[in-house]
Amino acid sequence: MSSEVVRAAYSARAAEYTSLFGAISSTHPADQQLVLEWASGLSGKVLDAGCGPGQWTNFLHSAGVEIEGVDVVPEFIETAKQHYPEVQFSVGSLETLPTAKQSLAGILAWYSVIHTPPATIGGVLDEFARCIKPGGSLLLGFFEGPALEPFLHAVTPAYFWPAEEISARLLKAGFVVVSTHSRVDPGARPHAAIVARRADSEGGSCGNRTEGSTRPAPGYSRQRVGNVWAPAVI
Repeated sequence: MSSEVVRAAYSARAAEYTSLFGAISSTHPADQQLVLEWASGLSGKVLDAGCGPGQWTNFLHSAGVEIEGVDVVPEFIETAKQHYPEVQFSVGSLETLPTAKQSLAGILAWYSVIHTPPATIGGVLDEFARCIKPGGSLLLGFFEGPALEPFLHAVTPAYFWPAEEISARLLKAGFVVVSTHSRVDPGARPHAAIVARRADSEGGSCGNRTEGSTRPAPGYSRQRVGNVWAPAVI
């Protein structure tokens, strides 16, 4: 699904989306802790890629993180600028971020790639790798499932990803997977997040490996069943 289709779908429902999800109070405390702990370990500028109406960008800015928000939906950026005038926001797509090469300490991609087709997600991850300096970090949030398959999202079709599959895509893009976190809430889709480090050399050269994991945030589990990361209720 192209970014133009996603932009049009969210533009049409931007006000509704913002009223439902546009405040940090609408987010899960476990997500807040995971995102904050990740960002607190970074030194330098962070990009909130696919920032929506800006609640996560402002959350980290308020915690003292040097951060900018980027989103393909102009209505979201306009709302973010109105609500959080002290934070920098701009319109841009995940495929061509308005960021210099190797200029970022980290990228937060919190559920911003859920609509990206498997055939083109490699280009987005390559763009993340281009922008993050060697040793920098990516935090990627997504919907986890036992198989890579589409589902009917309320705004526009999205994808479930097995954590092992998206980890393999990250490795190919030049990242080393540091930790994987999974969470299930009653009546909701399984949530997952991956922390990945930008490899120290161009093209990755990191092989098919995973570094030692960090401690999962409360509310998240790191259970593993066979070759699939399995969500667990906590």
